Amino acid sequence: MTDDYYTSKLSSNRLKQCYDVAPPRVIKYLEVEIEHVLTRIGPTDKVLELGCGYGRFLKHLLQSSHTLVGIDTSKDSLELANDSFRKMSKCHLSQMDARTLGFHDNSFDKTICIQNGISAFKVEPKELVMESIRVTRNGGSCLFSSYSDFFWNHRLEWFKIQSEMGLLGEIDWEETGNGIIVCKDGFRATTFREEDFRKLASSLSLKAEIVEVDQSSVFCEIVVEK
Repeated sequence: MTDDYYTSKLSSNRLKQCYDVAPPRVIKYLEVEIEHVLTRIGPTDKVLELGCGYGRFLKHLLQSSHTLVGIDTSKDSLELANDSFRKMSKCHLSQMDARTLGFHDNSFDKTICIQNGISAFKVEPKELVMESIRVTRNGGSCLFSSYSDFFWNHRLEWFKIQSEMGLLGEIDWEETGNGIIVCKDGFRATTFREEDFRKLASSLSLKAEIVEVDQSSVFCEIVVEK
């Protein structure tokens, strides 16, 4: 398992606090991101969420899908999620690395990786996308999201609040900018822009639909063709 920041320093209730302190514009961004994903989920779909954390998005996916699997590298976050979902037979949680998923080929209808997971996981994007495609059936889809450049000031405000509350380290203002937030304790948050998604899809010869939503999220949806 990758011992990254979200596993060792920002998991479970600390991660939940980051969302609890989100300012109004960030709350709207999170809500719209969820709404967009749910338009892609059908009632018969078996869905995999990569980086499910403490289950913030799982509760919404549960209402729209047939079966749901959430994976994360953080045992502490998964234990918090399990407190909420242990009695729900259609939801299954596993500690797992998104680069080496322990599922058979073609196991899911939809694979979801939102909230800038493609950057936050600190893995090679090509590996992440190809492994997502491997476990997704032909005709299914993989959905990734990151931040819009229009959202930069709101994102920075949110991370500043987290830093001031001690959830993140002190922000290094000399290193922060152009879509990258750096803290003096080693935290580093990057952005996967529209052009990055296009280059990635092109390099893998994949067809991708890339859309900006609410001037806050950039979504890349890949329809799986095998």
